[in-house]
This record gives sequence, structure tokens and C-alpha cells, in this order.
Amino acid sequence: MFGCAPGVIRTRVGYAGGSKVNPSYHSLGDHTETVDVDYDPSQTNYSNLLKVFWKNHNPTSNCTRQYMSAIFYHDEEQKRLAEETMKEEQKNHGTPITTAIAPMKQFYVAEDYHQKYMLQRHAPVINALDIDPGDELISCHVAARINGYLGGYGSVAMFEKECSRWGISEKTADYIRKQIVSSFRGKC
Repeated sequence: MFGCAPGVIRTRVGYAGGSKVNPSYHSLGDHTETVDVDYDPSQTNYSNLLKVFWKNHNPTSNCTRQYMSAIFYHDEEQKRLAEETMKEEQKNHGTPITTAIAPMKQFYVAEDYHQKYMLQRHAPVINALDIDPGDELISCHVAARINGYLGGYGSVAMFEKECSRWGISEKTADYIRKQIVSSFRGKC
């Protein structure tokens, strides 16, 4: 039986950095689409999360405010670490990094259809997991892991190392394997 135990990291897609109260995807105001990451500090740390951030996107791109590269920090230590890692990361780029580093003032959770978006595009997996949209989907660590694999992040070998702990059926695992092969981005 599939279990959705809490994991090391919980992610929620949403909006931050702007002044509009209660933004939505179709009425964003001056907010940026962002991911809120809650993590267990006994399992990982902010520095490791920053490494993942810098590794997995182009911080020099010029995007609209909606899609800009940003780090929203929660305290002075996070701000310091973000600024230090940005200086180090700049050494790897010939053009200036455009990532904004700003305080997290308010985070608004995005609509349910944005949460674990790649996973929600695969009805056979959603049905097999028997997860409802909303808080259950948002808080499910396994759903987050599967969402990443379905989005092309991670190899079949990586999937094999962890899927047996999730309690998913072999049929569901085989479906996910096939999707990984067809969408692998080669970043992990």
C-alpha cells in the first residue's frame, strides 16, 4: 500500500516578492512564481539547497518579473549565504547573474493545479497514488520525488534506488520508468 509519509523536504509552488494581496496565476500583480521549500535541518541544510538552486537553472537569463530568478531569504544568515554563493557562482558565468536576493515577506500558495504539475499530467500515477489535490498532494514527499522524475530530472538508476521504499505497485513503477526514459534531461 502506498504511503505518503513526510520527507526531508516539502515544496509548494506559489507567488512571492510583490505587493498584491492574494495573487493568482491570472492576476499575479508584481509577484514572482516561486517554490517555498520546507526542509528538515537534521537531514540537509540551506547551503545544500543553494547548491541545487544554482545548479539547476540559468541565473543569467533576463526574464519578466513573473519568471525571474530569485532567492527569498527568511533571515540574515540565509541572506549572507545566498549572497556568498552568488559571488562564487558568478565565477562560472561570463555574463552577470540577474538573480534577485530579497526578504521573504509573504508567500501565497498557488492554485492546486500548479502543485506537482508534472505528476498531475500523468493520470495513471495520480490514480494509483490515490492522492487528492490540495494539502495532501503538497505535503507528500513521494509525490514530489515522482514529480521530479516525470519532469525529466533523475535517471532510472536513481529511481530504482528509492522507489521500493514508496509502496507503489510494480505496474506504477514501470509506467514511471518508461516516462523517465522518454523525458530524461541528463541533469542528474
